[in-house]
Amino acid sequence: MRIHFWGTRGSIPKPGPDTVRYGGNTSCVEVRTESGVLILLDCGTGAHGLGQALIAEKEGPRRGHVFISHTHWDHIQGLPFLAPLFDPRFEWDIYGPRGLGPTLRESLAGQMQYTYFPITLEQFAAKVRYHDLVEGTVQIDDVRVRTHYMNHPALTLGYRIEADHATLVYATDHEPHSPALAHGERPPQGADECRYAEFVANADLLIHDAQFTEEEYDRYRGWGHSPVEFAIDIAAAGRVRQLALYHHDPMRNDAAVDRIVERAQQRAAGTGVEVFAAAEGMQIVLAPRGIAGDTAEPANAATAEVGPGPGELVALLATSAPAGQVLAAAIEADGGRLLQADGAEQLLLLAVRERPSVIFIQRELAGGDELRMCRTLRALDRSEATAPAIVIVSSRQGDIDVDAGAAAGATDWLLWPFKESYARTRLHRWALRQACRWLAAPVPEGEEQRLRALHDLKVLDTPPEERFDRVTRIAAQLFGVSTAVVSLVARDRQWFKSKVGFDADETPRELSFCAHAILEPGVMQVPDALQDPRFADNPLVTGSSRVRFYAGAPIAAPDGSMVGSLCIIDHRARQLDADQLVLLQDLAKLVETELSAPLRQGA
Repeated sequence: MRIHFWGTRGSIPKPGPDTVRYGGNTSCVEVRTESGVLILLDCGTGAHGLGQALIAEKEGPRRGHVFISHTHWDHIQGLPFLAPLFDPRFEWDIYGPRGLGPTLRESLAGQMQYTYFPITLEQFAAKVRYHDLVEGTVQIDDVRVRTHYMNHPALTLGYRIEADHATLVYATDHEPHSPALAHGERPPQGADECRYAEFVANADLLIHDAQFTEEEYDRYRGWGHSPVEFAIDIAAAGRVRQLALYHHDPMRNDAAVDRIVERAQQRAAGTGVEVFAAAEGMQIVLAPRGIAGDTAEPANAATAEVGPGPGELVALLATSAPAGQVLAAAIEADGGRLLQADGAEQLLLLAVRERPSVIFIQRELAGGDELRMCRTLRALDRSEATAPAIVIVSSRQGDIDVDAGAAAGATDWLLWPFKESYARTRLHRWALRQACRWLAAPVPEGEEQRLRALHDLKVLDTPPEERFDRVTRIAAQLFGVSTAVVSLVARDRQWFKSKVGFDADETPRELSFCAHAILEPGVMQVPDALQDPRFADNPLVTGSSRVRFYAGAPIAAPDGSMVGSLCIIDHRARQLDADQLVLLQDLAKLVETELSAPLRQGA
């Protein structure tokens, strides 16, 4: 894995004679893997130079993936100046955190409105796709990208990239969840801090926010940035090999960064962590440590990334002023519906009747009995998919008992005082963590062989043929469904060789039900997609396609590789009986026969 720093500055570009060595451009990092996957981490002003370099490469990659941590200007200002976006030879996937309001595409388009910029997103000549992310994982060929919410005034994601038996963690714009951690103290860690420590652990390279020093931190508490000392401490605790100090303060010149590096290296002495400051133009090759130590998915992480918004935000407050006033302002700022409870009885009544997304219980208002209230709320008859986040608000750090809260069913704790922007960002995280019900299908074993078998059929992107169309017509009539499709699952899309009742010729693979169907030996049946956590928030379910019922029989290539499925779809929930499942498999065998016929004739 090769890493190239194109922009390392935070907040605002600061080019000039005293920032020559570490650079004046804002956040942008290029990552390339041995298999040729190109990843950009953030698209600050450093993206201009990167784009020029990509255009100049005669044999370089023509497809790239841009992972944006958040849409503050210093992380997206370079996007309109990334030259390959205007080159039709290129293809880009742009990923970023999904919020409760505008989509990623809408947010990026904001800085390119007529008032601010002469060119719009619509004028990109490259093929561009936008993906709204929550916490989870994204698989790109042989690269796994894991996302994690950062502690910043705007909804922000960190990215953990695992490829070539090495691990890179990009963790910018993050502030310690506990102020004590910023000063080297070790209070009992809350759930958020534990998750964050696990996220960065065992990285071969950790690119970490280090905008402030410990002495500066208290003046800028709540700005969403880390002191250098915290970055070193968490790297050492997590057995990180190399730590790149990043997001340099715009007021810090090269000499000041040198002094910080010297202090940082003294603090890190004996920990095994190699510390340096990220510098514009710096290139690093990550040698494999061996198989990455924590490639298994953590137990509490979803494998769902992209999807539409979570629906109406409803928050129930059992709080008093002033904490309740700040929370109310944060909820109303996102267009949420606010419910107020003045006691335990009303709290339970509203929780049952209104089904809120998030419930806030102030410890002082609950008379110290907030854990019993949590247990009572969790005992209500509620499916996991619609269960609310329950957040306990406390005014004293010493009253926070993370283990007892978790046992009682509390989602998290919130320490007063806090700012509205902080509460708003945390609210997004709680709501989105609860709301996401979309599991992307994992890549099957033997994926490269499966793709070779698919391409050997020489059927992808060929015109419609009656020999396949008659099968989908029969399937639609036989089962009385609105849609029947012969779907072939390629590397990053599903393409329809034949279709009845469906307008599109293909969809992204991440949307595909069939990508799940090829993992099972028999028919995969989804009686009601709205009740299935793998598909409930899938745009094919929530959008104009209105998929409610799905059944797919896998289709095998001559070598046995599952290359697609014959699937039937309906707008109403239903279920096939055993005889119907056999009939669907029989029709899928007819499709297999037709797919392999040209190969037999050629032989």
